[in-house]
Amino acid sequence: MQFIRRSFSLIYIFLTVLLAAQTRTADPPVEPPDLGSRSACLLDAATGTIIYTKNPDEPIPPASLTKLMTMHLALTEVEAGRAFLDEIVVLDQTSWAINQPPRSSLMFLAQGQTVSLRELLLGLAVPSGNDAAVAVALRFAPTVEYFAEAMTREARRMGLGLTRFREPSGISEYNITTAREFALFCREYLILHPETLKNYHSVAEFDYPKAFNVPEPCRNRPGTIVQYNRNPLLGIVEGVDGLKTGYIDEAGYNIALTAERRGTRFIAVILGAPPGPQGERIRAGDGRALLDWAFDHYKTIRPETGELPPVRIWKGKTRQGRIIPGAALEFTALTSRGKGLRWETETDDPLIAPLSAESPAGRLIFYDDAGELRRIPLVIGEDIEAGGFFRRLWDSIRLFFKRKS
Repeated sequence: MQFIRRSFSLIYIFLTVLLAAQTRTADPPVEPPDLGSRSACLLDAATGTIIYTKNPDEPIPPASLTKLMTMHLALTEVEAGRAFLDEIVVLDQTSWAINQPPRSSLMFLAQGQTVSLRELLLGLAVPSGNDAAVAVALRFAPTVEYFAEAMTREARRMGLGLTRFREPSGISEYNITTAREFALFCREYLILHPETLKNYHSVAEFDYPKAFNVPEPCRNRPGTIVQYNRNPLLGIVEGVDGLKTGYIDEAGYNIALTAERRGTRFIAVILGAPPGPQGERIRAGDGRALLDWAFDHYKTIRPETGELPPVRIWKGKTRQGRIIPGAALEFTALTSRGKGLRWETETDDPLIAPLSAESPAGRLIFYDDAGELRRIPLVIGEDIEAGGFFRRLWDSIRLFFKRKS
């Protein structure tokens, strides 16, 4: 008897292990890099899926990452037709380079110059000019402080509860954000202004002032200064084409990075690489390590389903209804997943009219060779009115017997 019990125990253990091996679809955790910076957040730009965090909600001054919000407000005005990239911006003396705080990064604005809004945006993106930030702020607001209030209001509108601004350049330690919130902001920024990567953030160098920027007597010797993009990974790490660096003593070295490889784009925000001679190296190393790790292990999957099969509608004017996905089809997965990608629908039954557009209708489930990958809701594609009396009566009878069977 003891032998039989032991045999059954061994068989049970064997079957349990075998069943677990056959049904396991969860992937093992992927070990992330060990960063030297205080805080970081990395997400898939297409889906918004956060893949990596380190102290993502620690409040830290964004430093010159602030200028991305300054650019966002300016570009929003351009897209609304209330400003133009080639318009000439009048330079208030508070925007001149000589009037900026000590140790400011500059595009070297000066009295008597003629400068366009497009050039100011380049001056923000490439050499990270604090003078450019003041000039842009005063183009759209009566004071720098008023513009900063608009920046904070925009952060709240975007759902960023901790992010706030005192001024538009980032030199103030009272500007505050978190790695998580700023990564979410960067995603929204790129959705709203995708052209900025090519037009501003991946521009390698900026020459200013040129002859046409200075008064006529100075055009033979305009004093052009060539400055290079401060992003240390631009042109060095595969796919990097933005976004912005920053530094103040109170924050350390910050960077907002984005890169695209093989159809996948990631956004990484790294805050608080330590001040001092090693800080820039640590910031660049963290950025490279985090992006390489993300591309090695994760990717965006963009399935195509075409038009989904219609669903049966009961008691409606029509017997069939159109269904559509209730969420984006794109999703983030490990690079090892997605082989043999396929899908199926599970529809709710019965679906009884009247039904409004976007009423729940079921689920769309994606599988690969390793198992289930993702499921998203299905919804009704348009309003469906109730049918006439006899259609409703007939369908009620059919549903009664359907439930009984």
